Amino acid sequence: MHLSARQAEVLGRVMATLAEPLAEPEIRGRVGTLMLDLLGAQHYASYVWDEGRRCFDAGVHLNMDAANLLRYERHYQYHDPITLTLQQHRRAVRVTDVLAQERLTRTEFFNDFLARDGLHWGVNLYAWSGAHNIGDMRIWRDRRRENFSDNDLAVLDLVRPAFVAALRRSQADAGTPPAVDRCEPTAVARLSERERQVADLAASGLHDKEIARELGISVTTVRTHIDHAFRKLGVTNRMRLVQRLAR
Repeated sequence: MHLSARQAEVLGRVMATLAEPLAEPEIRGRVGTLMLDLLGAQHYASYVWDEGRRCFDAGVHLNMDAANLLRYERHYQYHDPITLTLQQHRRAVRVTDVLAQERLTRTEFFNDFLARDGLHWGVNLYAWSGAHNIGDMRIWRDRRRENFSDNDLAVLDLVRPAFVAALRRSQADAGTPPAVDRCEPTAVARLSERERQVADLAASGLHDKEIARELGISVTTVRTHIDHAFRKLGVTNRMRLVQRLAR
């Protein structure tokens, strides 16, 4: 890992900030400002994952339009082709490591959400406390800049343990109050009518070919709807699908 004198100075300020007794949203906001400086980026957002409601909440953002972020919270996070995959990583990860840029730029998520604020190259860092995702950093550059480098990932991974420790400490100091239910729509309501039909039949134990015959559609279309239902409900297999639909 290589740091310029300027970056080393900013990194020191990041670590000092993470050692301060700050409230949890303030940690994410103040560190975000410093991380934009450290990595030469323009846009930042940070959320906390609500496992019970399967959504990202308590957003903090820099240089992003508030109305656009509201659209994300109400709609686009449920039609997001990258974030739930990025969230599975325990280290810093570039968006292009999970989805090629060419494919991303053809999605609704990119054209109707990311591009509105000029977000083009992204890198995410998730703070994991055991099995719980307690916060994240989503850092973006515009299209005039280059994609994030391996060196940038190493810098983020250097910050990660202190970021996790600061969030844990702030939650302990605050007594971890229950999250406010601001995540809409409900999990099942995110599904289209056809996705719900396919999901219900899959949950009842029918195989893909049987679902296709029942609904008069192709097996490929069935699998596409199941994949969409898995992603929207945050599950990876049919057993989990049954549990989510039951809830």
